Amino acid sequence: MNEILRVEGLSKTFQLSRKQQKIERTERKQIVAVDELSFTANKGEIFGLLGPNGAGKTTTLRMLATLIVPQKGDAFIDGCSIVSQPEQVRAKIGFLTSELKLEDFFTPNYLFDFFSQLHGVDEATMKERKERMFNRFGINKFAEVKVANLSTGMKQKLSLVISLVHDPEVIIFDEPTNGLDVLTARTVTDYLQELRAEGKTIILSTHIFSLVEKLCDRVGVIIDGRMTACGTLDEVRGGMTMEDRFFEMYKEVKGGEE
Repeated sequence: MNEILRVEGLSKTFQLSRKQQKIERTERKQIVAVDELSFTANKGEIFGLLGPNGAGKTTTLRMLATLIVPQKGDAFIDGCSIVSQPEQVRAKIGFLTSELKLEDFFTPNYLFDFFSQLHGVDEATMKERKERMFNRFGINKFAEVKVANLSTGMKQKLSLVISLVHDPEVIIFDEPTNGLDVLTARTVTDYLQELRAEGKTIILSTHIFSLVEKLCDRVGVIIDGRMTACGTLDEVRGGMTMEDRFFEMYKEVKGGEE
């Protein structure tokens, strides 16, 4: 398989305010969110970053999506550096997070057209792609309904569609099923598998063991900002369930702490 993503020693540290220090119950003035993280992903595979809340998954994906700049290290997406070539990287990726907020006043039709034009998609391609994707996710019935009046599941579907208006080769999803009902979650996971079959590369973060076992070709286990294990599912699990193997690694890292 052809390597399309290479992550080399990414590190990110955040300063803690006094309020955050109280919340975290710590006297530390800074926290290392990601610590010398390295891994690769190949074209046409789903790569999962598995870890608990606060492990550094979201920070890692935000760095890959060029939303925040690493203090150390770099990553290359289809040969383009997230540090020195962020605009080229953005043209090659789609990024979806549960924190993506769509303006309540606008409609799916307007938003799809707006983001397509923003990415330089020509009108004929935009119309064909919108019809296909709106039909695929059942958005066509709500194309002129304001976002404020859409269900949570429909908003998530619309966010997914908008993130893919430019047909990117690398798709980055932060907790793709977080907060979704079972029907919408199934729609999203089925579509991720369809994208992989089309040759797209998907990088996703999750804390859900069953999602990793269902979707991922390879997985990296991240704990306290560090890569604890990385490889195929079979290599990482070592004959155990993903859940059992994760907690075994977690105890090893934390010295028995649950």
